[in-house]
Amino acid sequence: MKKIAVIGSSGGNLRSQGGNDPQKMIEEIFVQAKSAGIEVAAVQFVLTTSSMDNVSLDAKSQLFTLDETGQLISSDERTLSEINEQAKLMDHQLAQKILDGEIDGLLLLSCDPKDVNRQVLLASAQKKIPVTGTGGTSMADAASLGIHIIAQSGTTGTTNRTRAISAMSAFAKEWQLTYKPVIGSSSAQREDNVFKRISLRGIMMAAMPGFIGMALSLALSKLPGLSGLEEIFTILVGFLPVIVATIAAKQISGMDEVGIVAGVLAGALAVDGGIIGGMAVGILAGILVYYISNFCFKHGVPGTTTNIAAGGLSGLFAGLVGKYLLSPVALMLGNGIKQAIAAVLDFNPILAGTVAGALIWFAIIGGVYHAAILPIVLLEMEATGFSFLGAIDMVCLVIVCAGIQLAYIIKPRNAGDRPTVTANIFINLLFGTFVEAAYPFMFSNKKVFGGTILAATLAGTLVGLLNVRTTAYVPAFMAPLMSNDNLIATILVMVCAFVMACVFTLLASLGGKQKDS
Repeated sequence: MKKIAVIGSSGGNLRSQGGNDPQKMIEEIFVQAKSAGIEVAAVQFVLTTSSMDNVSLDAKSQLFTLDETGQLISSDERTLSEINEQAKLMDHQLAQKILDGEIDGLLLLSCDPKDVNRQVLLASAQKKIPVTGTGGTSMADAASLGIHIIAQSGTTGTTNRTRAISAMSAFAKEWQLTYKPVIGSSSAQREDNVFKRISLRGIMMAAMPGFIGMALSLALSKLPGLSGLEEIFTILVGFLPVIVATIAAKQISGMDEVGIVAGVLAGALAVDGGIIGGMAVGILAGILVYYISNFCFKHGVPGTTTNIAAGGLSGLFAGLVGKYLLSPVALMLGNGIKQAIAAVLDFNPILAGTVAGALIWFAIIGGVYHAAILPIVLLEMEATGFSFLGAIDMVCLVIVCAGIQLAYIIKPRNAGDRPTVTANIFINLLFGTFVEAAYPFMFSNKKVFGGTILAATLAGTLVGLLNVRTTAYVPAFMAPLMSNDNLIATILVMVCAFVMACVFTLLASLGGKQKDS
């Protein structure tokens, strides 16, 4: 196995592009090196509390190295002058290892060829080992020492991932190693087939905070003196496609900041397509970032240029395709779904609420909710800031679950129930989530399961009957404020659902045989 040493500092530009977090930056190098079959045998990295462009020798600094087990460790915080002296001692030791043939290559990160890292670079020049790295000024100074540079670029526009992949691609080509870049949120989540990274559920769940922020602005605009926030709601609605596109591009490309830039560009050009259009162009942008960046890495394109090409070109191309081809179709599809829901509610809102309430628990237990229903909730919210299915979620899932928890506070099965369900009901009502807390009780007693479905069905009927629209994933006490100007009706439906679930569960628990959960 080839062995490399990573040497350098947080530098000037590097500090604001990953260099201020050596743990994360070096971890990315480890991940990519492992994929290439390369061992990171040594690290010598100086971190300062500010940019090194005009840093004082009295600035607080740390030296990062590897311990005997290969883990990254840091020294105590001292002045830069003192840390530099420590680094020089290590520089001599690394230089000797290079001369002894124990180090096969160097990865430079804004190093100091004139002083702190001079001995290592002179040794590498003597042994002609391959060197790669970033940092315009430092790489130019290093080249003047006669080292064998196989790839280099400036720091501007690079990320931890692109720097690491660029370096390992160069080493793999030099040593004729098989290397497949690890492009994903972590090595544990690596997926070489970029198309298998497309997850509509993952994109929608990650985008939820944006939709909640939009709904909150609409709710607050109804309060006295805050009517101006309605304009904020309108602005946020226009940006929802950008949010969805950005998340999609980042998740699929696995290229962090580069994917974000591509997603923003694509989403900004395709806002007319709504959230479906935003998702489509974000997915396209993410795929393009993946393939363009891989092409650049394989052909030795400098990191800065790789980021510009992958982020800029992908975002622009995907955005143009979205604007002129995808957006009209996406808008038509989104409007069609919303019109279909409106038509069902116009035909018979009571029946619609009853059916939705009866099926919602089966949908979430079967895994259908997040894949199919949640996107529709967000489509409804995109248009109005509240949703019929959002109301079904809040009333028939969250509030019904809370009612079940209250029943087991009143009549626990055993000594451990009461503290557990007390915590669960708190989470449900305060955060509007964790309906899975009802599962142990539903699955251990068929009567409780039946009571849950009955309570949800009747609550859904009330939602349709009283024309309640709101959203989920918010504190329960806020749901009425975020409704369709139907405050009293929303509160009434929530209270009824809560009481019914509690009463039905208490009745079901009387004399019922329960399985061990």
